[in-house]
Amino acid sequence: MQTYYDMNIEPASILGRRVSVMGFGAQGRAHALNLRDSGVDVVVGLRTDSPSRGICKELGLAVQTPSKAAASSDVVVMLVPDQIQPALYRETLADSMTEGSAMVFAHGYSIHFRHIEPRQDLDVLMVAPLGIGDQVRALYEAGRGVPALLALHQDASGAARDLGLGYAWANGHGRAGIFETSFSDETETDLFAEQAVLCGGLTHLISAAYDTLVDAGYPAELAYFGCLHEVKLIADLVHQRGISGMRKSISSTAEFGDYSRGPRIINQESRRAMREILDEVRDGRFDRELSAEAETGFPAIRAGRKAAQTHSIELVGKRLRAMMPWLSES
Repeated sequence: MQTYYDMNIEPASILGRRVSVMGFGAQGRAHALNLRDSGVDVVVGLRTDSPSRGICKELGLAVQTPSKAAASSDVVVMLVPDQIQPALYRETLADSMTEGSAMVFAHGYSIHFRHIEPRQDLDVLMVAPLGIGDQVRALYEAGRGVPALLALHQDASGAARDLGLGYAWANGHGRAGIFETSFSDETETDLFAEQAVLCGGLTHLISAAYDTLVDAGYPAELAYFGCLHEVKLIADLVHQRGISGMRKSISSTAEFGDYSRGPRIINQESRRAMREILDEVRDGRFDRELSAEAETGFPAIRAGRKAAQTHSIELVGKRLRAMMPWLSES
C-alpha cells in the first residue's frame, strides 16, 4: 500500500480552503478542532436546534446551518451517522455545494453501497481515521496522531489526492501514516472487523466466558476481572508489540494455554462463520439488513442495549469500576 507521512505532504492543499464539518459527534468535534488548530478555516454545519451549537460557541468554532456552511465552503466533510448521510446529501448538500468543491468522508459506507451518488463535478474522497474521535483529538494534542486511510471515488479536479493528503495532515494523520486504499476495501474490511472482532466477536466472547465461570459457581467478581477487566492489559500489549510480542510478556502457562486451547475456541466452525459474515458484507446482505433496521427505528439495537444493561457482567462491572475512580463512568 502506498504510504504517506508529513514529510510527503504539501499543507497548502488544505490551508487555502474553507472546510465545513457536518456534524459534531466524536469524530466531528475532533476533526473541527484539529483542523482549526492546524490553521484551516473551519465552520461546523448544524441544525438551528442542535444542542451542539452552544458547545461549538464555547470552543470558539464558527457555526452555520448545513446549507449555508456548504454554500460558503470549498470542502464539505460528512461526519454525521451513516444512516443520516443520504438524506442530508439529497435534501441539502446536493443543491448547496458550490461547483467544483469537494466532499470528504470518514467511512466509505454511503458511497460504496450507493446510498449517495455525488454530482459529477465534485471531488469525492475519504480520509478514514483508524481510531475513535477521542483518540484522534487526544493524540493530535499530544503531538502524535492516529493512522488513517485515504481513498478517491471521484477526482473531478485532478487534485483530489493532494487535497486528501492535506486534510489528513491537518488532522494529525501524517504523523502516524496515511495508507492509500479504495472505498470498497475500507468499507468491507471495517464492517467485517467490527462484526468479527472489535465489537461483535469480542463482546460476545467476553460475555460467554464470564457466563461459563459464573454458571460453574465461581464468584462474579473473579469472572469479571479474568474475562473483561484484563482484556485491556492484553490488548495494550498487542497494540504496542503485536501478537508475538505480547506472548513474550506472558507466563509460560498462559502461552501454552494460548496455543493449545485457543484453536478450540476459534476453530473451523468459527472460521466458517467469519467467511459467511464477510460474504454478507461483500454481497450487500448486511447493508440491506441495516437499512431495514433503520427504517423500523433500530429495534434490534434497542433490544440488545436493554439486554446488555441488565446482564450480570454490567451490574458487577459498574460496582467494581466505581471503586476505581480512574475507571468510573462519567
